[in-house]
Amino acid sequence: MSRIEGVLKTLKGQGRKALIPFITAGDPHPDETVGLMHTMVDAGVDIIELGVPFSDPMADGPVIQLACERALKHGTSLRRVLAIVREFRETNNSTPVVLMGYINPIEAMGYEAFADAAVEAGVDGVLTVDLPPEEADEVAPLFAQRGLDPIFLLAPTTTDERIRAIADHSSGYVYYVSFNGVTGAARINVEEVAAKVAHIHELTALPVGVGFGIRDAETAAAVGRVSDGVIVGSVLVDTIARNQADIEELKRALTDLLNPMREALDSLAS
Repeated sequence: MSRIEGVLKTLKGQGRKALIPFITAGDPHPDETVGLMHTMVDAGVDIIELGVPFSDPMADGPVIQLACERALKHGTSLRRVLAIVREFRETNNSTPVVLMGYINPIEAMGYEAFADAAVEAGVDGVLTVDLPPEEADEVAPLFAQRGLDPIFLLAPTTTDERIRAIADHSSGYVYYVSFNGVTGAARINVEEVAAKVAHIHELTALPVGVGFGIRDAETAAAVGRVSDGVIVGSVLVDTIARNQADIEELKRALTDLLNPMREALDSLAS
């Protein structure tokens, strides 16, 4: 059982929902990322999605695009991201870490070389936003064989046939994008999300995490009622941008955002 599966099973048994933050590795500086990861764990998060900086993050809005620029400016390569995870694992061997990004850096390293290095560093899952299931026949099994959970995106427009295909290539959880568009672009329609997530659950037994548009405790709770977990990204990355000159203040700001979300999700526990 992977760390991701174990955490999600434990939460389900407790009637609780996963809180999954996203930040970009290397933002505001690669030397600070491990500390921010520990701060988020202390604030009650369950799984960390760690963005791999990329020069053309086409699925992301301006907030995360700028985060990639800041990280790349400081030389945050894929190998540096793996080193960050390895350092995090020196003092935390329980919180799952998912690398989220684009396929080019992985292709450049080589699928097998990347998978081996990721496992050695302590990575638990990989989500490549521009890798469709039709092109994952080689990559997803290779990751799964090494104990890396391949995680894929589902959209409001994803057909039943593709949901089944994506689920067949996935483990850990599937990531449901709550609206059509780039990250940080809109507020979500919870009724539409509820209907779609319920339908996804009819087609796969995998947990469903919902991302895009979750900005505060209220939206986290609303989405948590209808999903297995909430994925919070742009509001955290924007907080990093606004507080990058003062790391201690940044850590306090992240805690002030995540603590109410954790409390709101725990208030749903049955």
